Amino acid sequence: MTVHFVHLLDELQRRSLRMASAVEDMVQEACDAVARVDHDLARRIIARDTDIDAEEVAVEGEALRLMTLFQPMGADMRQLCAILKINNDLERVADCAVNMAERARHLEPDVLAEARDELTAIFPAMRRMLHEAVRAYAGNDEPLADRVRAEDEVIDTFYGDFIRNIAALAHQAPERMNALLDYLSIAKNLERIADHASNIAEDVIFLSTGRIVRHQDK
Repeated sequence: MTVHFVHLLDELQRRSLRMASAVEDMVQEACDAVARVDHDLARRIIARDTDIDAEEVAVEGEALRLMTLFQPMGADMRQLCAILKINNDLERVADCAVNMAERARHLEPDVLAEARDELTAIFPAMRRMLHEAVRAYAGNDEPLADRVRAEDEVIDTFYGDFIRNIAALAHQAPERMNALLDYLSIAKNLERIADHASNIAEDVIFLSTGRIVRHQDK
């Protein structure tokens, strides 16, 4: 493949990683907005979504342009396919951060603080999983990607336990149902972010080895 193509592909990869960094920042801020019940921060997160949407479209357009113009094969084609798929997952992660921020705008500091504390306890694990997925993508690190896939079970277990706890709280305090639903929605978006991080890890494995591990045991 030509030097020009390699340069364009490298630049596209760097652009995708810059988007990944911006998405990680949004997730961090969404967690902070929930933990601190910061309505102003939540509004700023929601406003950032337009930029991420525009960048997702731009990265996808450039990937398709390179496929059309250069008709790459082998590892180069795998890289472009991985960029396209990871680009989509990153945009979905940003959507989850926005969903969390929208729910954070409804929260009140003194209402169901115990549910909020339970949520904030899992934030570090979820952020670490996303960060390691992005790091595996940046370094084409298959072993790290494998570890990320295994970590998804931790978030799934938390989500199942949280649903049961919310159900118990709903029975005890039905008058707080709106707040309970907000916290349940936040937890669901955490679980979705972990799923998208796992998807990114699977695409890194595909990029590194050509193996498709989707739907296989983690």
